[in-house]
Amino acid sequence: MNSPFKPDSIWSIAIHGGAGVISSTMAQEVKQQYYDSLKEALNIGVTILKIGGNATDAVEAVVRYFEDCDLFNAGKGSVFTREGKHEMDASIMNNTLKCGAVSGVTCIKNPITLARKVMDESEHVHMTGIGAERFADEVKVEKATQEYFFTERRFAQLKAAQGIKEVTLDHCKSDVNLNDPQAQVKGTVGCVARDMHGRMCAGTSTGGMTNKRPGRVGDSPIIGAGTYCNHLCAISATGKGEEFIRNVVGHDIAAIMEYTGASLLDASKTVVHKKLKPGDGGIIGCDKDGNTVLVFNSTGMFRGCADSNGKYDVKIWKDS
Repeated sequence: MNSPFKPDSIWSIAIHGGAGVISSTMAQEVKQQYYDSLKEALNIGVTILKIGGNATDAVEAVVRYFEDCDLFNAGKGSVFTREGKHEMDASIMNNTLKCGAVSGVTCIKNPITLARKVMDESEHVHMTGIGAERFADEVKVEKATQEYFFTERRFAQLKAAQGIKEVTLDHCKSDVNLNDPQAQVKGTVGCVARDMHGRMCAGTSTGGMTNKRPGRVGDSPIIGAGTYCNHLCAISATGKGEEFIRNVVGHDIAAIMEYTGASLLDASKTVVHKKLKPGDGGIIGCDKDGNTVLVFNSTGMFRGCADSNGKYDVKIWKDS
């Protein structure tokens, strides 16, 4: 077995919980809930990495926390489809190019864990709908009833979106908790990490869009779009899913690094600020040397990062 420590003992982690137009005038108690939740998620990953744990374990644990926290649009906090149901997506990938994804699952308590099972215990990369749910039974991944995923806040969002006949993103026009009718946050959660063995991993999970058509799939479970990891970097995205798919954002950042020698930061800025449109969203990433980036083109992104050099930061707005 490998030693849990490399000579350089480098580790790093970055997290996100959605990007978009986030009002700085939200109620202080709501703001504090988000900060506290981001810190708790970050601390879960830090605890694993600082003792030499595996990057994949850290990513899964962090995303599971987000999925269990109904502040974020994933797992328990997932938004409703136009039929009043929940369809969740998730994916995970490590630097050996092993990956797993699920989409359109309706009863999986933690979709990120099922995505990891697809990666580790199947011959496939991506499973959908009932097939993914049957696989969950085989590998003993916990399920939950529709009542578990029901929250009054998300149901109110659905009714508001249906009232204006609009498909909306998380924390949108109906988000009463942000006390701002113009708040628009692209609700996805994600984590990237680099551990002391130099292993990297990226994971992303989402409940999609309020009032979306049943069967709609965004970028979160699409390897190369919302999630990507190779020998150079790990990327997790949050934003307008269709745009991140069209621009193959995760893979594009890695390709720019590989073909031009650009740094993770420069490659990320090129894609987010020059290829995507203002307001589309953002990405988090880490590279093989332990550097982290959090780049977005919206007014804010729920985010945090930490590393073995003592960095520890949780932010929401650009100027915070």
